[in-house]
Amino acid sequence: MDDLNTAHSMEHDADWLRRVQNELLDGYDEELEMEMDDRVLEEAARQGGAPSSTTAELNGQRRTYFRELFRLQGELVKLQDWVVATGHKVVIIFEGRDAAGKGGVIKRITQRLNPRVCRVVALPAPNDRERTQWYFQRYVTHLPAGGEIVLLDRSWYNRAGVEKVMGFCSDEQYEAFFRDVPEFEKMLVRNGIQLIKYWFSISDEEQHLRFMGRIHDPLKQWKLSPMDLESRRRWEMYTKVKEVMLERTHIPESPWWVVQANDKKTARLNCIHHLLQQMPYTEIERPGIVLPPRERHEDYKRQAVPDEMLVPTVY
Repeated sequence: MDDLNTAHSMEHDADWLRRVQNELLDGYDEELEMEMDDRVLEEAARQGGAPSSTTAELNGQRRTYFRELFRLQGELVKLQDWVVATGHKVVIIFEGRDAAGKGGVIKRITQRLNPRVCRVVALPAPNDRERTQWYFQRYVTHLPAGGEIVLLDRSWYNRAGVEKVMGFCSDEQYEAFFRDVPEFEKMLVRNGIQLIKYWFSISDEEQHLRFMGRIHDPLKQWKLSPMDLESRRRWEMYTKVKEVMLERTHIPESPWWVVQANDKKTARLNCIHHLLQQMPYTEIERPGIVLPPRERHEDYKRQAVPDEMLVPTVY
């Protein structure tokens, strides 16, 4: 029996190590997305030799992921052009537990868009002055004008989540939030702002895995704050307040959409695909672009840059 338990333990440890390695690999894929397009990816796949069946399957999944991501990002560019042309106003809220993948999908949405049209708002904890304001006041200043998309990486729902769990608000403030937020969101919608709300849902085990991945990746350790670690300890309380929040703020004018996020890549694709379905965008025809000839003048001479101003050529 001891041998059997030892074998099971070793198998579990090996599986755990494999999953942590996949978590790290996913982080490297994030950087590849910034550098690669479909052609480069396909060429890399053709030159990769004859991998094992497991590696081939993983490479196939990654190729599919990249191909779909680039296709969806092309549609996001069309959506952006439509938002500008029609003067549409959009607010997209991303909520979920720490390490649920909110930042990852936000990065993929904005990666190829104009930051003057599509901007991300991630507010820090309120300062002493902001704590005396109307609760929604600091968010109002970031709402979109016509032709703009605002992505809220966490939002006014902090009060229904982290503030409640960590004791940063009173019971009276907590109940006042639930009284006010439906009216606040209805007011936004009545004034022409489309409000889309996503909750990224991950399991207890998956959050544990991602936290361990951050602990063992020096490039991601900065993502783990004392608040994140405390939230991990209070997993069950977060679950309870999340369920209350979804139940009390899921209204027809601004319903919640839950993204199953245990698999980062499919969560990103599913969220972007769903987002594109929320607006009746059409492709806006762009005028042709002609590069004008450069003016040249006989008396113009380009000045040499002094050596002491040059960045050293190390690479």
